[in-house]
Amino acid sequence: MDQLAALATFVRVVDEGSLSGAARSLPSSLTSVSRQLSALERHFGTQFVRRTTRRLALTDEGRMLYDRAKAILAEIKQVETALSASREVPAGRLRISAPTLIGRMLVAPILAEFLKRYPSLSVDLQIVDRTVDMLEEDIHVALRIGHLPDSGLVARRLADIRMIVCAAPSYLERRGTPATPAELTGHDCLAFSDTPGSGEWRFGKETGARSRVAISPRLWINSLDALFRAAEQGAGVVRLPSWLVKRELAAGRLVRILKDHEPAPSPLHLLFQSARLASPKTRVFADYLIERWRRADPFGSQPAGSSPDTAVSSQRTLRS
Repeated sequence: MDQLAALATFVRVVDEGSLSGAARSLPSSLTSVSRQLSALERHFGTQFVRRTTRRLALTDEGRMLYDRAKAILAEIKQVETALSASREVPAGRLRISAPTLIGRMLVAPILAEFLKRYPSLSVDLQIVDRTVDMLEEDIHVALRIGHLPDSGLVARRLADIRMIVCAAPSYLERRGTPATPAELTGHDCLAFSDTPGSGEWRFGKETGARSRVAISPRLWINSLDALFRAAEQGAGVVRLPSWLVKRELAAGRLVRILKDHEPAPSPLHLLFQSARLASPKTRVFADYLIERWRRADPFGSQPAGSSPDTAVSSQRTLRS
């Protein structure tokens, strides 16, 4: 008996709800399907299916085998995909999701060269500041900031995103430099938000107590780079990702403040659906992004992709 073929037939019988339905969908003869199911039951020494004139019903052992067989067949399919991936030319449409600022400033500018390298590929870049459902929205690759919940996704850590507070020298000369987060209540704060009104900023060292400080923004904008320009012109105190303002900090156009109170950085991950991990188009994009970010070092930290690969729940990793 070909055990793998028999397991696949058993799963098809359960999915179709009948031996004849399985025979039609495989396609195979009804006799062959019945013979493989009987051989499987003899091999394991137990009954998996109770047959009646109207329907099939799984035994407890049958339900257990069905769940295990589905998982085994899925794993084998992924292995087949992985082994054939190196022989395939990346082609088709690649759907990418990224946070607005990173997508617009760090992903979109490198896509023209990517498309030149892979003329059989097309790209959809979705730039949104929300958590996308990769399965529901058919996203192949997603960039996501923050700690990840357990899921079936596979993740590769690319960088750490640190949020810092800064202001222009002209503003600090006029209004003074806050020494603690609590002193921000007396300052003109510039807030990133989709909804105007009050807000809060998180503070706290990587080790130690964390705190949230309520702010009443003098200016709110739903664009981080617009806020950054307003701060550069002396409008007030702003909280931004450090990578966005590293040139302005180096040139002295902005001054970093409250450094001792900054929260721990948030990780930036590249996410994949496990079933798409070995797909040539996702693999070449991951390699290309990491290659470009290693050279450009946009986050001013360790090179992109140099940290160990991280799997979320599934315990699978992307190749280096």
